[in-house]
Amino acid sequence: MAFLADQIMRIKPSATMAVTDKARALKLAGRDVIGLGAGEPDFDTPDNIKEAAIKAIRDGKSSKYTAVDGLAELKAAVASKFKRENQLDYKASQIIIGTGGKQVLYNALMATLNPGDEVIIPAPYWVSYPDMVLLAGGTPVEVVTAMAAGYKMKPEQLEKAITPKTKWIIFNSPSNPTGAAYTKNELKAVTDVLMRHPQVHVMSDDMYEHLVYDDFKFFSPAQLEPRLYERTLTVNGCSKAYCMTGWRIGYAGGPEPLIKAMAIIQSQSTSNPTAVSQWAAVEALTGPQDFIAKHNKIFKERRDLCVSMLNQARGIQCPKPEGAFYVYPSCAGTMGKTAPTGKTLKTDEDFVTELLEAEGVAVVQGTPFGVGPAFRISYATATTALEEACTRIQRFCGNLQ
Repeated sequence: MAFLADQIMRIKPSATMAVTDKARALKLAGRDVIGLGAGEPDFDTPDNIKEAAIKAIRDGKSSKYTAVDGLAELKAAVASKFKRENQLDYKASQIIIGTGGKQVLYNALMATLNPGDEVIIPAPYWVSYPDMVLLAGGTPVEVVTAMAAGYKMKPEQLEKAITPKTKWIIFNSPSNPTGAAYTKNELKAVTDVLMRHPQVHVMSDDMYEHLVYDDFKFFSPAQLEPRLYERTLTVNGCSKAYCMTGWRIGYAGGPEPLIKAMAIIQSQSTSNPTAVSQWAAVEALTGPQDFIAKHNKIFKERRDLCVSMLNQARGIQCPKPEGAFYVYPSCAGTMGKTAPTGKTLKTDEDFVTELLEAEGVAVVQGTPFGVGPAFRISYATATTALEEACTRIQRFCGNLQ
């Protein structure tokens, strides 16, 4: 339509949301569908967090606007979390609370990007990163990583991608969609490159920080390299580890001028995040944390199940990730084969479309994440459903001609 803005034509709807919506519609129509598209835990929000929200409602704490950039009590809880877990010191004026991590990232890009500014994004990446950069007027610069390298960016790749126009690198470890997480030494190699380029700022998306396995030790960039502190926005949230995707609370710590600019944007767009969700988040960050380890034990079992079963499917290669709750298998070995419908698989979109049609398993094609032919599976779903889904994927691949 002629009255729509030019920039809206440059971006695409979220592929992960599209798959989730399609699976939901098929289920409503009576199809037996196992949805592995949504990136959210299947565990319920812990009771102590829910009770804190209920108490806030009863105490009349949720019926009024809060400060645009978040409750003072939640900012204090976030500051304590950063200090306790990441050895990062942030004052209240250096912290912002947003409606999910996505809003925090988007506001930061809107507050800093001018036309022509470049943002380095290692691929595979979360589908929203490049489109948020485009909406903010910047230019995404993809650095494609290889499965053989564990889907991790090598320092020489980063060095090559940096230009005088580079303003940000968006760094996500553990990663959505691959689950790849950088070890201390691997991260140090990346921060060493960044120390040579003082114009480059770091947007560290730590949303999956607590979801790591096999004794992996997490480090955030500014924690590992304190000299990057003034150039880093450390982003996190309650969605994944605390099973609060629907509560929509994200937060960040960073340089005060940046946080202030992000708050101005928030004041003219959404204003404050929902008050009741903020009070729930205070309890999440300050209350018992023991359930995280219990959930991780189950996630690790599911990861191992997926990796084992998918690697037994003909034409599929699935690396073992260090964190998050995703696997990112290559389906390159199925390209050129013919599905039961008679369609020849030429792209990963063909693969996921035919898989859904033949076996009722909904996964997300890899191309929107920047690297294909591949697909993403979220194993944050019931173990029995996951095992059945992997059995169906094996059957689908076995039936390809």
